Amino acid sequence: MSEVGWIGAGRMGAAMARRLLAAGYGIHVWNRTREKAEALAGAKVADAVDDLAGLEVVVTTVADDASLLRVTIGEEGLLRGPVSPRFLIDASTVAAETSERVRQFAAERGTTLLAAPVSGNPKVVRAGRASIVVSGPKDAFAEVEPLLRAIGAVTYVGGGDQARLVKLAHNVLLGVVTQALAEVTVMAQRGGVPRSVFLGFLNDSVLGSVFSRYKSPALVNLDLTPTFTTDLLRKDFDLGLAAARGLEVPMPVAAAAYQLVQAAAGRGHGDADFAALIVEQARSAGLELEPEHADVDDGLGS
Repeated sequence: MSEVGWIGAGRMGAAMARRLLAAGYGIHVWNRTREKAEALAGAKVADAVDDLAGLEVVVTTVADDASLLRVTIGEEGLLRGPVSPRFLIDASTVAAETSERVRQFAAERGTTLLAAPVSGNPKVVRAGRASIVVSGPKDAFAEVEPLLRAIGAVTYVGGGDQARLVKLAHNVLLGVVTQALAEVTVMAQRGGVPRSVFLGFLNDSVLGSVFSRYKSPALVNLDLTPTFTTDLLRKDFDLGLAAARGLEVPMPVAAAAYQLVQAAAGRGHGDADFAALIVEQARSAGLELEPEHADVDDGLGS
């Protein structure tokens, strides 16, 4: 598995592939926008998806369900040609139903699918702090585990599509926590405490976390350059709440947070980082935020 096929060279995909390149793996990359693939220095750019089919393992990192279906089982997809890879590792966040559809099609071609969605943003990946949750046949996982550990920490959760549910639960919590963080930060500012001061205290307290620390610079300085967009967070809420309904699990707090994510997207923040939640929270409190231009530690060594 020293040569790896890679589909998707967006922000996350490129950061993950660079981790493998740095670890000595050869990367053969395809991306819908070729320029992004060509920007991955050290990788070999494929002209078509099915050019990767002869490799033993291919990783997909795409934005949504439709994209995953298109690059795997679509008319010109990876699994439509005369040969197929032995392992397909999908690091996207998609519905379990989509994953199962790809899994069954792959199995008919002799390919084993492993679901391996990733927690973190490109900066977290570069710092080696990403977390990967994996599900699929355990013997297959054992073979690809070293490759995945070159990207980040790895947790195996079961033989089916459990990893999809775990990642959706994670991203729903991400939205809930970010909204709560925006609410208390705006409250403190309304009371005269700068965001940098409040979040500095919070991050040094027992309630501080890796997440609250690395999100603090965006909340303080209002840098909404996307690491994970509001639209993508909204998509994951859609999937997560649908999964909860299917499992008959009430999620009232998550449902309320979803409406605020929806409102932020509707007010023009869809393509911005989801830290934009603090901008809309402040407007609801009658505040127009300004960047503080403060030097805030993100905890990632930058």
